Amino acid sequence: MADVTADPAQSKRLFPRERIIQWAPLLVLFVLLLLFPFFEWLEDFREAKDHIYLLDSRFFSIRNAARIAMSSAPALMVAVGVTFIIIMGSIDLSMEGTVSVCAVIFAFAFIAWGGTILSWAWLAIPVAMLVGAAMGFVNGIVHVKLKIPSFMASLAMGFVGTGLALLLTGGDRIRVEDPIFRSLLTERWFNFPVMCYVALAFLLIAWFIQSRTTLGRNFYAVGGGEELAHASGLNVERVRIMGFTLAGVFFAVGALLAVGRIGIAETATGNNFMFVSITAVVVGGTALWGGIGGVWNTLVGVLIVNVINNGMVVIGLPGWVQDGTLGLLVIAAVVMSTDRQSVSFVK
Repeated sequence: MADVTADPAQSKRLFPRERIIQWAPLLVLFVLLLLFPFFEWLEDFREAKDHIYLLDSRFFSIRNAARIAMSSAPALMVAVGVTFIIIMGSIDLSMEGTVSVCAVIFAFAFIAWGGTILSWAWLAIPVAMLVGAAMGFVNGIVHVKLKIPSFMASLAMGFVGTGLALLLTGGDRIRVEDPIFRSLLTERWFNFPVMCYVALAFLLIAWFIQSRTTLGRNFYAVGGGEELAHASGLNVERVRIMGFTLAGVFFAVGALLAVGRIGIAETATGNNFMFVSITAVVVGGTALWGGIGGVWNTLVGVLIVNVINNGMVVIGLPGWVQDGTLGLLVIAAVVMSTDRQSVSFVK
């Protein structure tokens, strides 16, 4: 029988560090779901309202839950794409440009090919996903073949995407008014928009890729130690390029859901996705140096970010408080997940 004795110091602890890191995001989400209704209750109590029951909370309503899910759907798709990159120990900052150019090209193709899903316009959906894949592929090639750090290569590709979207639109907005496509927002199943179920379906696809395919296992192998993965015969460069390509596909899905939510494609469609996606991945528990985490962590992280944004609006706090709170959460998440005993200096 193999010797499976654990670290004595860890085994004596009631809550080992690894277990705390694993469950901390869910605990944070649970606390937030209790905290905002409590603040709302306090506000109602101060105003001496007759009905101050917790179940009457605006935050704890089905309508507000649907609002949170609706705002989370596009961000979740973008964050899932980022998750694959961070698992490999890299970073991708191209999402804003990729989302914008995918949204714009989708809108132009959709209108040019009939303007309704019942015509050939449905082909605009796979075209947008191919554009996202192409952007990710070029991103990976620039990073791997030109030996440019991933954050710099992806940031440059993000600027290229934003510039291309501006060139195509001339600063104008393209409206997508097809009722069938807009049913992503307007049609509801069990009180939630269809886009929430689309995002859930792609989340399951991402989980399958992550946990049930060789490519997904290779992402963890590269993130766990690139030299060791290379020594074991893994083509690390190919895995990285495929990872960036896959991320681009999920960025495109996020772009489609963003257009479906507001009915407009423009250069600004991708705005703010960088902050939200990176924050969600880190807060959800995926380690920035790779090899730890996954898409379910990202789901929790996206919910944390959107619950904070929504809850602070409900209780009437300004936007700078929301951003400051998210910034503190990111710092706390990185501090908790970093083994500072084994790191002498952080670059």
